This record gives sequence, C-alpha cells and structure tokens, in this order.
Amino acid sequence: MSCILHIETSTEVCSVALSQDGATIFAEEEPQGQQHAVKLGVFVDEALSFADSHAIPVDAVAVSCGPGSYTGLRIGVSMAKGVCYGRNLPLIGLPTLEVMSVPVLLRHELPDDALLCPMIDARRMEVYAAIYDRALRPVRPTAADVVDEATYREFLDRHPVYFFGNGSDKCKAKIQHPNAHFIPGIRPLAKMMCPLAEKAVALEDYKDVAYFEPFYLKEFVATVAKSKVLQG
Repeated sequence: MSCILHIETSTEVCSVALSQDGATIFAEEEPQGQQHAVKLGVFVDEALSFADSHAIPVDAVAVSCGPGSYTGLRIGVSMAKGVCYGRNLPLIGLPTLEVMSVPVLLRHELPDDALLCPMIDARRMEVYAAIYDRALRPVRPTAADVVDEATYREFLDRHPVYFFGNGSDKCKAKIQHPNAHFIPGIRPLAKMMCPLAEKAVALEDYKDVAYFEPFYLKEFVATVAKSKVLQG
C-alpha cells in the first residue's frame, strides 16, 4: 500500500486529500465555485506539510482528469504535474465520471443488473455522461449528451439506471422512465479517489508527466461580451 496525494478540480468543488494504506488521513474541500486558483495551492501545501510533519513519504499524485470544467481541469492537472516534477513522483490520471461513481457503489445498495450514469453539467440540456456496470466497466463511453426522453431509453428498457452528479437534476423532467433512479448530492471529491488510485498503483498504471493532458471532451471556446463586439 502507499501514500497518495489526490487532487480534484473538475467541477465547482475544489478538493484535495491524502490517503495512506487505503484510508483518508487528510482532506480539504471548497464547495464554492471559482475558487480553484486561490484554494488549490493552499490545500496541496497543507496536505504535503501534513505528510512531511508525520514523516509519511508521498508515493504518487492522483488527479481527476475530466471531463469537466476546462479551467478547473487545467488548474488541477498543472498542480499535479508540478508536484510530480518537484518531488519526482509518478502521476495517476483518473476519469472524473469514475470518481463520481465511487460513493454510489460504496454507500448504496444496487441490484446486480444496475447501471450507473454519472452526469456533469455542460450547460443548457447538455451533460457529460458515461454508463458503467457495477464493476465500473464501461457500457457506453463518455460523451456529451443533449438529454431528451429517448437519450438513454435503450439502457432503461433493459436495466435499472442510476443517474447522479450535478448534471442529473435538470434531467429529471426529461427522463420519465420506471427504471430511472436519481441519487442526489453526489459530487466528485478527492477523498473518493482512493480506491481507483490504489488500483492504479497496484497495476503501475502511471501517466507520462511531460505529455499528460486533461480529457476536456469538448474544445474550449472563449466567449466575448456583446458590448465588446459592438465597440470593436
């Protein structure tokens, strides 16, 4: 087992955790959006200071790598790579939608044939979503879905499907199927990354620190205020 620094910045929540031998020994989170650039460095410094003060060597850095907020992912991955370079540590990249699924699998009783559909809000009626079975094997890969009544019908007709994440609330009115279940309050958090990160360490599934990039799913498009366009 090992000590791993976990960084999660893919949505409005900024969080950092430290785990040792599979148990969380330090965790900080800021639920208010737009604080990643301010809070992340502070949280990481506190986590590393905690490890150093307790003579616990950090063995790896795990970062949630998307999909999600373009800015949040860029900040989180940049921080993770900086720590890896500074301390000569291996880098673990974890899909955000898998991270979101961990608390559902740990805390909820699900039928054997259940499917999990984590959702991240992508504005309007669009979400970033994937579908997994209970072993977190992909049943349908991650995609940007414009949700309507038929979007997940092929899965709902055959399985109970559990929807969760900050993109699921706006989909309730559209997904009116007896096999659709919604689990509130699920957010990607650093302290939930531990089981996936430990598995990556066991498999030595590390990323190339120099070339690793977040999984943005969609290219970032900068918007310009209408007033500035008119002025130009």
